[in-house]
Amino acid sequence: MRDDIEKPRKATFLQAMKAVSWAFFGIRKKSDHDHDAATLTLGQVIIAGVIGAAIFVTCILMLVKLVTS
Repeated sequence: MRDDIEKPRKATFLQAMKAVSWAFFGIRKKSDHDHDAATLTLGQVIIAGVIGAAIFVTCILMLVKLVTS
């Protein structure tokens, strides 16, 4: 017996960054979360999370430098 259930396609890098940015913000629809859970891989989430955290920290540091100068 053959399984005709098709696996969802792997998400793109931009889709991974979008999912991580929504996770940083803390708001997500259940349907979008389910779609991301089906298409994102652990590696994509880790890489997007590290990049997102680096961008966030850089923005905070630039803001502090701007305010204190």
